[in-house]
Amino acid sequence: MGKELNFDSIRPYNDEEIHEVFERLINEVNFLELIKFLYPNFSTEQFLNKLLSIQTIREFQTEVIYPYVKEVLRTTTKGITHSGMDKLDPNGHYLFISNHRDIVLDSAILNILRVENGFNTTEIAIGDNLLIYPWITDLVKLNRSFIVQRNLPVRQMMESTKRLSTYIRQSLTERNQSIWIAQREGRSKDGDDRTQVSLLKMLNMSGNGDFVKNFEEINIVPLSISYEYDPCDYLKALEFQMKRDNPEYKKTQNDDLKHMGAGLRGRKGRVHFGFGTPIKAELNELKSMAKNDQLQGLAEIIDKQIHNNYKFFPGNFIADDMFTNHTRHINKYTDEDKSTFLAYLDEHLSRIEGDKEFLHSCLLEMYANPVKNFYTNDDK
Repeated sequence: MGKELNFDSIRPYNDEEIHEVFERLINEVNFLELIKFLYPNFSTEQFLNKLLSIQTIREFQTEVIYPYVKEVLRTTTKGITHSGMDKLDPNGHYLFISNHRDIVLDSAILNILRVENGFNTTEIAIGDNLLIYPWITDLVKLNRSFIVQRNLPVRQMMESTKRLSTYIRQSLTERNQSIWIAQREGRSKDGDDRTQVSLLKMLNMSGNGDFVKNFEEINIVPLSISYEYDPCDYLKALEFQMKRDNPEYKKTQNDDLKHMGAGLRGRKGRVHFGFGTPIKAELNELKSMAKNDQLQGLAEIIDKQIHNNYKFFPGNFIADDMFTNHTRHINKYTDEDKSTFLAYLDEHLSRIEGDKEFLHSCLLEMYANPVKNFYTNDDK
């Protein structure tokens, strides 16, 4: 395994480094603007004094990040529920591989649930495409994020991937540190949650044993994240239209900022985190397969847990019935549920210009796909 020095470009900050980082942040105009926006009840001076009194990363998370996220959840959700967490060991290490809905909140809510249930916070994988300014990098590394480097030249990408894989494995096995990582690069825009085989290939790179041993020791737990309403759904639908009309279309950094803001401020309804069970015994079933088939098989095992632990709300069943032109779920929602959901879609569609029929279909598919995936699992 590489020495920790090798990870300096990607690892989170540690306690000894935070005051140097705070000194940089308090001289950053954009950071100060963000503080005024995020903490309107505090004067900037009050906030900065508070910041400079903090001595540890844990303190920063519990006294700065935690209260803000709790307030966001209080004002934009109808409550957070969870299942399966009671079967996990607070002293164990887990690699949470989850579906990905919201840029900021997926991992933030996970950490709040862990703290409130007697677990330590996880480290968080974040793509460097979101680190638009150096002060954003500082902020996320203070919040125990490590960096996934993307869009590098081939040779550098190989080195970066190996470093990332080694960092994750060492964190889990040597530091007993749990980690959250999304099942794919970027969020699922259409609600069809599938684990990328390339993610599993990266995780396997640093293992010194066979396939089974390599994945046993990192202790994967699939995590299923369900939002009743996705605040960015209309922006994701618009992205589909942009790509339809221009195959070369690519999201800008400004678009990412817009999605982050919408995700934080928009209403989410009810939210559920469904924790799966550690993938151990199932690995033996993949032992005799060819290597690529093993990775695909593992991706399917992860996906099955994510699909099965997804919590459905009336809108999911309404969307599936409308998208497939069936009434198979009609007993799972009321007329009032349907009119509420359709009014919600209309309100979100009114925020964007475009091909309304296409955009409406994209929104329906987005909410219907988790239902389709649940009912097409073999054992259903």
